Amino acid sequence: MADLQDDELQTIGELDGIGLPDPFKAGSYQPVSDPGADPVERAHAILAVHPVADGYNGLPWALRHLSWYDLELGESDVETDVPRLHEGHVGMLFGSLHLPEGIDGDRIVAATLEQLDLVNIVARAHPEGLRLVCTAGEATDAHNCGRIAVLLGPAEAAALGDSLGILRALHTLGLRVLTLSGVSWASEDGLTRFGEEVLREMNRLGVLADLSGASSDTVRRTLAVSRAPVLFTRSASATLRPHPANLCDDLLTRLGAAKGLCMVPLTPDQTGPSVQDVADHLDHVREVAGPDCVGLSGTYDAGTAHPQDLGDASCYPHLIAELLRRGWSEPDVALLTWGNVQRVLRTADFTARALQERREPSTATIAQADGRSTVR
Repeated sequence: MADLQDDELQTIGELDGIGLPDPFKAGSYQPVSDPGADPVERAHAILAVHPVADGYNGLPWALRHLSWYDLELGESDVETDVPRLHEGHVGMLFGSLHLPEGIDGDRIVAATLEQLDLVNIVARAHPEGLRLVCTAGEATDAHNCGRIAVLLGPAEAAALGDSLGILRALHTLGLRVLTLSGVSWASEDGLTRFGEEVLREMNRLGVLADLSGASSDTVRRTLAVSRAPVLFTRSASATLRPHPANLCDDLLTRLGAAKGLCMVPLTPDQTGPSVQDVADHLDHVREVAGPDCVGLSGTYDAGTAHPQDLGDASCYPHLIAELLRRGWSEPDVALLTWGNVQRVLRTADFTARALQERREPSTATIAQADGRSTVR
């Protein structure tokens, strides 16, 4: 079938090493803190230059329940506002478009569009604090201007309504991360033929695949098919703490080989009740997947509890100080907080540009690919 462009075995050789310099490679990193200073002081100094890119924030849904709010002044009814983001040195956050359980069918598509619209309204209402971004460069520009960059996603796979046209429409509206779970084409049995076509179209557009909560078969097939790095926006180590969204060492090793990113959440059920527990998971992910493949997800305003001393978006310096006490180098901290997310976003953007020169927008349907009707 011509519409199913099966190019999974092809490589994009022209991308290898082009435009993706590593600012933290040996010999190029300039220290920004005094090694003899207090770890908390060092944490603030490092984060001032290499802020946190937070991989999951539930503020869009939390704001739907408030009749009035001012995020620039400060808002006690949520865990995220501009003053606390600045205090925690958050330079970028992924605004989750996930929806509560009970919303299904066509309503998911409409509710996701409403979430996208709300984030746009909130960003426009707080121009001195927030700025919507789509790329790594835009995020850096926002940070340099004293704004917190907001990237749209992850959204649920069901928000596509099994339609690649809707995927392209959501991308046009700013969506940059999609969670591959909870649909017939990305299930416990892995990716179907249509699921692989969705992934290829995501690669062509520059929409990152989020695999937190996806089945092992879906993870393995996605790692094999995707030409761009993948994310786990809320996953820690299953070796240290069993949880459905946490990753076993085999998958962490595969993720490291694929240069993806595991963003460790600050939630007691996944990482434990203390800063030390979270640091244990970061240590483990760094050791197994590599320092290039570990990041952070606050999961603030997502309806979850948080470890002690990490109760809101202002608390990241406490965690970074703990890592410095454990001997983390400045370059590794810089990768954890900012550099790894920037690399993944840049790589996805370069991959998309290359694929757009080689591949037309896919017109495949789930009925053609999998023999399934989209009627619910």
